[in-house]
Amino acid sequence: VLSNCGNYLSFGDTKFIPRIPRESFAAVCSVADDLRLRDDDEASLAERFEHAAEAIYSLDRSVLSLGLGDSGVSAYYGEDLTRADVDLVSAFMKSKGMEAWNTRVFKSGDNLIIRVASALRQPISLHEFEGRGIVIEHADFDAALKQVVECLENALPYAANDNQRKMVLSYIAHFNGGDIDDHKESQRHWIKDKGPVVESNLGFIETYRDPLGQRAEWEGFVAMVNKEQTRKFGVLVDSAPKLIPLLPWGKDFEKDSFRPPDFTSLEVLGFASSGIPAGINIPNYDDIRQNLGFKNVSLGNVLRAGGKSKERISFLRDADQELYRDLSNESFEVQVGLHELLGHGSGKLLEKRADGSFNFDPKIVDPTTGKPVASWYEPGETWGSVFTTIASSYEECRAEAVGLHLCTDERVLKIFGHEGQHAKDIAYVNWVSMARAGISALTFYDPEHDRWGQAHMMARFALLNVMLEAGEGLLSIEKDEAGEWVLHLDRSKIASVGAPAIAEFLRKLNVYKATANEKAGRALYAHLTSVDAKFLTLRDYVLSKRKPRHIWVQPVTDIDAKGGVVLREYPATNRGVIDSHVDRYAYLLNASW
Repeated sequence: VLSNCGNYLSFGDTKFIPRIPRESFAAVCSVADDLRLRDDDEASLAERFEHAAEAIYSLDRSVLSLGLGDSGVSAYYGEDLTRADVDLVSAFMKSKGMEAWNTRVFKSGDNLIIRVASALRQPISLHEFEGRGIVIEHADFDAALKQVVECLENALPYAANDNQRKMVLSYIAHFNGGDIDDHKESQRHWIKDKGPVVESNLGFIETYRDPLGQRAEWEGFVAMVNKEQTRKFGVLVDSAPKLIPLLPWGKDFEKDSFRPPDFTSLEVLGFASSGIPAGINIPNYDDIRQNLGFKNVSLGNVLRAGGKSKERISFLRDADQELYRDLSNESFEVQVGLHELLGHGSGKLLEKRADGSFNFDPKIVDPTTGKPVASWYEPGETWGSVFTTIASSYEECRAEAVGLHLCTDERVLKIFGHEGQHAKDIAYVNWVSMARAGISALTFYDPEHDRWGQAHMMARFALLNVMLEAGEGLLSIEKDEAGEWVLHLDRSKIASVGAPAIAEFLRKLNVYKATANEKAGRALYAHLTSVDAKFLTLRDYVLSKRKPRHIWVQPVTDIDAKGGVVLREYPATNRGVIDSHVDRYAYLLNASW
């Protein structure tokens, strides 16, 4: 629960319940009658548990996963909301130039309510839109955000430069008032803050857990730069202008100019979110990414945390076991670097401006049709608002495909320090890793609702299918002599069969995204992420081989009586996870929620 920030998996979006019976849980809670969740709580812990027990243990079909309406539950949306209600709110917000990142939606009577996260209250505004009343309320999560603002105000005197100072001031304005434009301003200053020794970012950032892919989860991190590894990424950034033309869509669908971003390798000190990624490419705001740029971050101690297990690796042939075990970490480092910088960092959105002009030549030809482009983003539209439910996974698939496309290039591999046969092995292991991830992804498919529960895994399953559909013996999945399902990737056909298939798929992904062609993009993605009867049979086997994901134990920093910083570390045990969370977040328990 602590690791996932709730009782739904952060990587998979499905519900989990306690291993012990309800009666045993109740007995544990009743041991200390005077124990309270908060100092001013009138109810005992046992009473609190009884109030929540039914929901905690419920396995009703409607609550087994995150979703909207009958397909699941979501704290972003009230229980009585329909998809039509939410679509109406989206249309209203578009008409007002309002973005959804830090909002939630509820219903009161016939009115629809947009709650904006902010520390300060503002006058409630009532609007009429298409015959419905829409109310905008501020001060959602105000108790927590007031503490965030207080901490930022205390941090302001320690800003290392003017960019950091302006960034913190913009954070304060955003978290106080809830205006997304203030957060965008903070990210403009963050992008300009090149090469800090200590890196941080926070806000409502990633939309993976919103069923509609528009509303974001709170996220914040503090990390120290690994200077040696960062120098390697610096070479990749410097090489990017020469590598971008290798992407299969041409200059008309690429940004007008490449703005070299910071690409740093970080050692994470603290990452506050329901899941810790291996890499980040932010900010996610289309207008900033396209016009100003972004930062790339590789989280080095996250990448290294897995270690090298001696256990047999599922879905791999005997011939691939040792090579994969030896090179999977190095190949993943290559994939993450390409995924973040040249995946998320590439591509242009074709837009019509508010004054009626375009940010592209309307005469350019759509390579997927051979005709002039026929669609683009209208004023007020964003990538997320147009592609909605598939946006997050589709973009992850595009970035992953860029990694596969470029990792076979000798020039790219040399940047990462890989040459000769070793470099060829790195590329092969990267392709094997992606195919294996595509098989493992079946764990995150829900056959009852015919939907995917994790954006990255849905993306990897799509790429698995691209390899399979390429044919000519490139990839097969079959049982070995021991009755185990294994994949066989013919490395001699990666260049001749696999690479062209990935390139063509990647071209379509990027052009459909660039031209706001949601219809074609959704059809393509639906085809490649469809799970047929053969894959459902394989899914049963995959579930039998499933292993738990890592649970992260993070340190906590304190200020001692003399003003010095104290680092508190914890053992890699369940108790260590609990103690670290209590020490980090105990002050929130007494907040006035």
